[in-house]
Amino acid sequence: MKDFKEMVAEADEVKGKPPKKFGKKVDIVQRKKMARRMAKLAKSPAFQAKKKRTLLKFRNAAQLTKSARKKTINLFRKKFYPNYDSMAIGQKVKVDQMVMQKYGARIDKLTNKAVMKLRKDEPERVKAAKLAKTKADN
Repeated sequence: MKDFKEMVAEADEVKGKPPKKFGKKVDIVQRKKMARRMAKLAKSPAFQAKKKRTLLKFRNAAQLTKSARKKTINLFRKKFYPNYDSMAIGQKVKVDQMVMQKYGARIDKLTNKAVMKLRKDEPERVKAAKLAKTKADN
C-alpha cells in the first residue's frame, strides 16, 4: 500500500512537476536542543573521523543538490538581508519564509546551475582532500 508521500510524488511525476519536499517542522525549543546535541557530537573523535572519511568520497546527486541549494539560499539571504546572522530566531524564520515565497523559483533555477558547477569541481575537491590527508599522515 502506498503512503501519502509516494502518492503525491507519483501525481507530480505524471504532471511533470518536481517532487515536493516534505520536511519535518521543528519548533525553536527542539531546534536549540538539536543544536546542543550536534555541537557536543561534533567534538567527538569518532564524528570528526567520519567527517574526514566523507570528504574523501564523491558526493552523489542528492548530496550535491542539497549543498547547492543551501549555498543558493544563503546567497539570497546575504543579498537581501545582510544582517541575517545577527537576527533573532523568529526574525530568521520570517525572513526564510519571505525569501522562499518571493525567490523560490529563482532559487530552484540557480540551484540546478550550481549543481552542475559543483559536479564539475567534485574531482578536484576529492583530490585536494586526499592530498591533505596524505600530508597529515606524513
